Amino acid sequence: MKMRIFIKISMVIVLSWGVCQAQPVPHGVGGFVLGEDIKRVERNLVMGSDLPIRHMEFIREMEIKNVDGFKSGLVAYGTCNAPGRIIRIKLKYADASKKMYEQLLKRFKKRFGEPDEWRGDPFGIVLAWKWSFVDSQNHNISLVLQHNTRDVEEKIGNAVKLTLTGQLLKERECHRKKFPETQKPPKSGDSGKKTNWNMLVPR
Repeated sequence: MKMRIFIKISMVIVLSWGVCQAQPVPHGVGGFVLGEDIKRVERNLVMGSDLPIRHMEFIREMEIKNVDGFKSGLVAYGTCNAPGRIIRIKLKYADASKKMYEQLLKRFKKRFGEPDEWRGDPFGIVLAWKWSFVDSQNHNISLVLQHNTRDVEEKIGNAVKLTLTGQLLKERECHRKKFPETQKPPKSGDSGKKTNWNMLVPR
């Protein structure tokens, strides 16, 4: 009997220790919070910058302003499944140095543990690590820290991206159901017209 009690107590201690050691799940950065109503942070947004994302019209983005420690950024929110709710936060740090990136990476690892996936390139032009989380409400969240030296297709310097990935998918599905005609695949095959290669090949 005493042995059973001892085993149960030991299991409780082990489980409690595991909970205490669990890494936190990030929900916000720079004063912006995933799932929050975009209207609550209007004072830190450029209101005239509100635009839909290309090829993802079910999501809109706004530029940030007056956020200490950051040079620029975009906050995206849904328009269909949960209108006005923040889905993604992409911010560029004011300090673009490699040293800053290394300091950030060290602190990210300390708070969230080792990253789950390498998202950079093999040439060292873009350094990027990704963490994946599931919070207490079963929301999937991704976190990316990136340092870009010269890839013009990406933000130069240091950037952080926090995304409510599950909600993004819900917005896409909601839009697909509401506007099924926009989901039709492009036509393919021979249209019967002669190909004008002079227009297709650079000269």
